[in-house]
Amino acid sequence: MRFLIFQLQAPLASWGDTAVGEYRPSRDYPGLSALVGLLGAALGIRRDDEAAHAALRDHYAYTVGIQSPGDLLRDFHTAQVPSQATLKKRPHASRRDELVIPGHDLNTILSTRDYRQGAACVVAVEAGETAGYSLEQLAHALRRPRFTLYLGRKSCPPGAPLFPQVIEAADAESAFETYLDRLRAELAHQSPTPDRPLFEQPPPLTRLAWGANATVGRAPDLTTTRKDHPLRRKGWMFGDRTEYVALISQEG
Repeated sequence: MRFLIFQLQAPLASWGDTAVGEYRPSRDYPGLSALVGLLGAALGIRRDDEAAHAALRDHYAYTVGIQSPGDLLRDFHTAQVPSQATLKKRPHASRRDELVIPGHDLNTILSTRDYRQGAACVVAVEAGETAGYSLEQLAHALRRPRFTLYLGRKSCPPGAPLFPQVIEAADAESAFETYLDRLRAELAHQSPTPDRPLFEQPPPLTRLAWGANATVGRAPDLTTTRKDHPLRRKGWMFGDRTEYVALISQEG
């Protein structure tokens, strides 16, 4: 089997979960919609191109290897927004357009947003027979992305290179181990600063999470339902999908 493996590390990440009302929670690792959006941004696919995103969703299989869930950071957020009635007859293609109205027509909304501090994971991508892009093309796009990459929110840029690698392995877990060995070897040749190395050594895997058709090599310890199957960009519509999770023992 061939896998594209890359890492996701950042001081802050926000992997959206089901949001109700004013609360915007975050999972501790990315889901399907986040990975599809990340690859789409790297390839230069625009957000309103639903067919291209559906192809990334349906013709590839994804496995996430969680290294560190990070620490929870909760942000109490306020923002000014005009009412829908005020915007009805005004063009508003940008946030700036929304705010170029009299101050008395603006309302203040409150929300609570969750972030993960210092979270780290690796991602395995498998291409199906009808995939539109090869794994090498995806790796090239991650090295030279067309659009800016971020981990869930625009305020969460990657904190380390994604270091995409195409690896031959029996399953995703074996591919992760090969990848981490390569990354450790790469870091061994880096030029250290007076205070510390340029990048820290990658932590070991603690969990695996995967969806349908992924080649993982172990049985799940948990099967759950996650609402992150992207359906339509307009209206932010997501469907349910089955996700499998396996715990990795750190003994020895």
